Amino acid sequence: MCGINGIFAYRADAPPVDRNELLASRECMRSRGPDAADAWFSHDGRVGLGHRRLAIIDLSPGGAQPMRRGERVVVYNGEIYNYRALRAELEREGVHFSSHSDTEVLLALYARRGVAMLEQLRGMFALALWDGETNRLLLARDPYGIKPLYYADDGGTLRIASQVKALVAGGRVSKQFDPAAAAGFFLRGTVPEPFTMYRAIRALPAGSYAWVDANGIGNPVPYFSIAATLRDGVAHAREVSDDERAAIVHDALLESVRYHMVADVPVGAFLSAGIDSTAIVALARESGADDLQTMTLRFAEYRGRDNDEAPLAQLVAQQYGVPHTIRDLTRDDFRAELPKIFAAMDQPTVDGLNSYFISKAAAELGLKVAMSGTGGDELFGGYTSFRDIPRWMPVTQVLARVPGLGEGVYRVNRALAKRSRHISPKMGEIVRYGGSWAGAYLVKRGRFLSSELPDVLGDDVAREGLARLDLLGLLERAVTPDPGNAYARIAALESSLYLRNQLLRDMDWASMAHSLEVRVPLVDAHLLRKLAPVLVTRRERGKGILANAPRPPLPPEIRKRRKTGFTLPIKEWLRQEGRVEFGKRSWARRVYEVMFAPENGSY
Repeated sequence: MCGINGIFAYRADAPPVDRNELLASRECMRSRGPDAADAWFSHDGRVGLGHRRLAIIDLSPGGAQPMRRGERVVVYNGEIYNYRALRAELEREGVHFSSHSDTEVLLALYARRGVAMLEQLRGMFALALWDGETNRLLLARDPYGIKPLYYADDGGTLRIASQVKALVAGGRVSKQFDPAAAAGFFLRGTVPEPFTMYRAIRALPAGSYAWVDANGIGNPVPYFSIAATLRDGVAHAREVSDDERAAIVHDALLESVRYHMVADVPVGAFLSAGIDSTAIVALARESGADDLQTMTLRFAEYRGRDNDEAPLAQLVAQQYGVPHTIRDLTRDDFRAELPKIFAAMDQPTVDGLNSYFISKAAAELGLKVAMSGTGGDELFGGYTSFRDIPRWMPVTQVLARVPGLGEGVYRVNRALAKRSRHISPKMGEIVRYGGSWAGAYLVKRGRFLSSELPDVLGDDVAREGLARLDLLGLLERAVTPDPGNAYARIAALESSLYLRNQLLRDMDWASMAHSLEVRVPLVDAHLLRKLAPVLVTRRERGKGILANAPRPPLPPEIRKRRKTGFTLPIKEWLRQEGRVEFGKRSWARRVYEVMFAPENGSY
């Protein structure tokens, strides 16, 4: 795990790379890679690549980056879990290696396969590879977008980095505020890709690559699609017995966990009282892990309540025989850490606090790597959206075709909602947008309504932001091509939006703030391909199949426990201070004030 950055002065009349700018941008990401740092500059001064290293695989200097082999130089952030198999394949073809790193495998694989190598990689990655033979720079991200990669192109020079803040830290990228980011943040609780809080900076889309040459950056080319993979799963779905399905799921999950434990340093695991994290621990133990350090957060405010995960997590750790640590987090701890949280938060988000503190706990135990159960709800249908949206659609699709009905219901409902707190403003939106799966998802998962944004942002910012964002269009693209059935459509929407833009992005900044690499075995393109045909047609919903996947199945206390989510008792802490009104809206406004307001320019 690392922080990468680069500058490519692609136009002949652009000034050469400023070494101080590259180093300033790189050093902004010191926490992403505290173990080492280096940079490479081309002989003509037109290209520079920087790297901060968190040594996980091949701890020797042989694994350092930027890594050069001949005319090719690479910096990359992440891990290639199947690098040993790829290395063996390349060695059979006559390739010789001088290190034991996955980075060198990347370079060798590119030399043999070109961009076709991307489909062979099993892991999480964001890479920048300079090909001196063609004078082009290759940018690429992993299929789910676990690792971030941002770029800014001013028409003569392209700059890249693992963080938005790192691009800004170089001093040459415009900090003009993007209203689309503000609109997306209040609608979704995060800034949707490809937007960032600055107009000049964009995210390279997940599962895509792009070439940068003398003409600048080309259009991103997708090499993986969640929607298409689910569609193929539906097309090739086959009826299987419960025992057959259980065997397929078990084998695929066990394989994924084994791959995600490849490291030259100890690997730990986050452990709550939920099915996802417990399944990861159980499968890790089944795979032979005998030194898996686990950790849980505990809050005095939750003791004796359903959302107190510490007692059950402790029981699970004892049953699986893994060393376990409980970290107590108090209101004073939270308050003292808040300035550091805002400093680490790369883009505005209403979430990520839980990831920040559990990552802090893991780092304090001396860990560099920890596994998380993130992705289980998206893969196995654990959200209420898998139940609610398919139930709405037969009705809302009919109502949406009645001229004027949606607008009329919206206006009446809005008026009633102002008079009673028991009436949700969303009820009026479902008729307006419920004619499509994307529209229904927009209503189900929305934080604020688009009609509320003028009151929050002002008329001008809201109008421009909504137009530039085109959130419904972003959602529609998440279910294009049509995944094929209700389950697959919701899985595609949740995976492409909430998982990618919120959970994975929050996990990245929150963990890297503590120099911790977090791995997510349930977020894996190879796993999705194997499981889609047996998951998209099953009649039962929920995560029972995941709970029963390990051998033996998870303890009944875990399988029968009511889903509570992993949250911090912020409401309780604020009540202790006499502040009784608080919710995600209050937190969203606070985040907006801290992160957007200083850069809002003429707005």
